[in-house]
Amino acid sequence: MSLALERVAVPDSKLAREITEVVRASVTPLLFNHSSRVYHFGALAGRRRGLKFDAELLYAGAMFHDMGLMPQHSSAAERFEVDGANVARDFLRGHGISEGEVDTVWTAIALHTTPGIPQHMNPVVALVTAGVEMDVLGLGYSAFSDAEREAIVKAHPRTEHFKEDIIQAFYDGIKHKPDTTFGNVKADVIADKEPHFHRGDFCSVIRGSAWKG
Repeated sequence: MSLALERVAVPDSKLAREITEVVRASVTPLLFNHSSRVYHFGALAGRRRGLKFDAELLYAGAMFHDMGLMPQHSSAAERFEVDGANVARDFLRGHGISEGEVDTVWTAIALHTTPGIPQHMNPVVALVTAGVEMDVLGLGYSAFSDAEREAIVKAHPRTEHFKEDIIQAFYDGIKHKPDTTFGNVKADVIADKEPHFHRGDFCSVIRGSAWKG
């Protein structure tokens, strides 16, 4: 293992090993590697910021965060983030994790696509979002060294066309319940008053990120 990953290795615990097994068996290789990178980028961001966090809980949040995109875990009317949070909650409760810690992981997953809030919350909540934003959107890309990025991607490879692949994975996981994608309504207010307002575009941010591929 590289020095970059040794500092943020996956916890060597029964819980972490079972999380790995369950998630690997449940999601596509694309999402498994993405979720693994989310953990490492989130943990590295936490170390850099001097945050104290529970690595097992961060691992749980990172690994389960996209479970709601999978058909077997997707509800008819809940946001995919909530579906994933519910899967994590059930798993952790079944392993005797305290309700307070379960709530932390649930919140981390439920809010991972809601910018502007997680960074003000428990470090686990903040760092799951930080890991997602780094791996998908390239936010904070330059704050990581070349060695850190290369080590993480070598351990958990990105697909050749990851940007388009992850957009497709999101679409496949939510296309049957479009009403759950209702987002930040304040953009609607500005658009109503300013005809030339240009909305932020999630897919454009992905495609324009510092990441290649």
